[in-house]
Amino acid sequence: MQLRDERGRVVCEGLTLADGPLTRMKGLLGRKDLPSGEGLLLRPAGSVHTWFMRFPIDAVFLDGEGRVLKIAADLRPWRAAGCRGARAVLELSSGESERRGVRPGDRLVPVEA
Repeated sequence: MQLRDERGRVVCEGLTLADGPLTRMKGLLGRKDLPSGEGLLLRPAGSVHTWFMRFPIDAVFLDGEGRVLKIAADLRPWRAAGCRGARAVLELSSGESERRGVRPGDRLVPVEA
């Protein structure tokens, strides 16, 4: 599955959905990295933590319509971030949101590849 913005630009080529209690709890734990082009969409979620993680991430907070509310860029291990009103969080490799041009106000839509 891919994730695109409203203009059709690809934000994430390989999107994994974590929408159950166990998949959300596991998240990216145990992974050594998150390659460019891959992302994890946690929903429902209004906050994330990077406890026990080995690498920094960008956390993109989305409302119920998929609109970007906030981006916590370069969230290092052993940190936490949240956003009031967020219903989902997209986790990308650190710096990926900037490289892909993701901005608050953009609407992100999952698309079957």
